[in-house]
Amino acid sequence: MSSKLYLRLTDPPPDLVPGGPVEFDELFARYGRYVARLAARLLGAGDREVDDVVQDVFWLASRRLSSIADMAQARGWLATVTTRVVARRLRGRRFRRLFHAGPLAHDVPAPGATAEQRALLARLYEVLDTLPTQQRLAWSLRYIEGEPLDQVAAACRCSLATAKRRVSAAKNVIDEVFGDE
Repeated sequence: MSSKLYLRLTDPPPDLVPGGPVEFDELFARYGRYVARLAARLLGAGDREVDDVVQDVFWLASRRLSSIADMAQARGWLATVTTRVVARRLRGRRFRRLFHAGPLAHDVPAPGATAEQRALLARLYEVLDTLPTQQRLAWSLRYIEGEPLDQVAAACRCSLATAKRRVSAAKNVIDEVFGDE
C-alpha cells in the first residue's frame, strides 16, 4: 500500500481537524437535524416545541462560537446545550402542570411505527413525565439516544457515578411500569 494512500485513509476529514475555526452556518448545516432529533426525543414533543429548542440552542451557539474549539467537539457541546435547554423546558412543563390538570399529549416522531408502537411510545413518555427531570434526561440519553454513560454524564454535566444513579433510578421506575403491562 502506498504511503500516500495510507495517509489519506487514516487522516481525519478536513472539517474534523482540531483547531479549525467554527463557522455558524456550517455548524447549523451539520448539526441542525441532530439537535432537532435530540430535542424531540428528550421532550417527546411536536414540531413547535422542538423548533423553539433548536432556535434557543443555536442562538446560544451563535453567542458562544469562540467556546467551541472545532467541529470535532461541536457535537458534544451541542448535546450538552440541548440537554440544558430541554431541562429548562421540562421544568417549565412541570410547573405549568400544577395549574393545568391532565396529561400532556405526546406527538413523538416515529416514522413507520404501528399504532401499537405509537401507543407504547406515548405511554413511555407519560411515565417519563413523572420522573425528576435529571433522571428523565439521563435515561433518555442512555436508552433512547444510545449514548455511552460517559457521554450521558458530559451532556448532563454530572459525574459518571451520578449519571449511573440517575439512569438506574429511572430504569427501575420504567421497568416497574412496563413489567406490569
